[in-house]
Amino acid sequence: MNLNSNIKKVKPSATLAINELSNKLERQGKKIYKFGLGQSPFPVPKIIEKELQKNAYQKNYLNVSGLENLRKLVAKYHYKKNKYKYSPDNVVIGPGSKELIFQTQLVLNCDLILPSPSWVSYEPQAQILKKKVFWLPTSYKSNWHLEAKTLDKFCKKNRKNKKLLILNSPNNPSGTRNEELKKIAKVAKKNNIIIIADEIYAELDFSGKYKSISHYYSEGTIVSSGLSKWCGAGGWRLGTIIFPNKLTYIKDAIRIIASETYTAVSAPIQYAAIKAYTSNHEKFLKNSR
Repeated sequence: MNLNSNIKKVKPSATLAINELSNKLERQGKKIYKFGLGQSPFPVPKIIEKELQKNAYQKNYLNVSGLENLRKLVAKYHYKKNKYKYSPDNVVIGPGSKELIFQTQLVLNCDLILPSPSWVSYEPQAQILKKKVFWLPTSYKSNWHLEAKTLDKFCKKNRKNKKLLILNSPNNPSGTRNEELKKIAKVAKKNNIIIIADEIYAELDFSGKYKSISHYYSEGTIVSSGLSKWCGAGGWRLGTIIFPNKLTYIKDAIRIIASETYTAVSAPIQYAAIKAYTSNHEKFLKNSR
């Protein structure tokens, strides 16, 4: 039996491959300086770790979208950050934001726009799904951020298919430029582009005052986040994705995919995550930044 032709050209994730190699070399006693995987060097806050221990007995299957109380807290968190009144019903808790971004690509019939460079997994996910990928150039002058004029120029030449833009913002490692986000939002809105704002690093913005692009284009922006970076809990695999009212049809489709694949995120992890969204972690975040 042959492999799916879409898979044949896709290689293992570069960040995970280099992480596995560096771990192997460390086990051999070699000194390794890791610049690959975006793994936080800080431990999970003790209060959240204890909550996981306390909820180890939780064994039941949960709602496909995630615990209702957790979704309420995620919606409240994004309302505070983005000033858009999200419903808990518009939140999906998944096994990492990586999986949720993939599922969003899966359910949408569209081309993908990526700034160059971008995180290593966005394009392979699109390749698996046989999507057309358009790379938009960035430059040293713009600190490797996508500029609105570049997006606008692209849109004028490519009007045929629907487009999805994935924007890691704040960007690892070059941060963000708020004024440029405003301009990008304006171009995206004018051209009816859906944006996935991958905001996994938002809490680690050095200023502590990061503004989401959803401030400027709430109706067309899907916000992806989770516990992997700010909380240091990459191995827990808990991601969140939240949709504006206009895009709930995408959420509904993702729920179908989730119900037929991973079912729900680990129950103990979800109960522990409630503490991550209810306690004040400002001291921890300040030290992490």
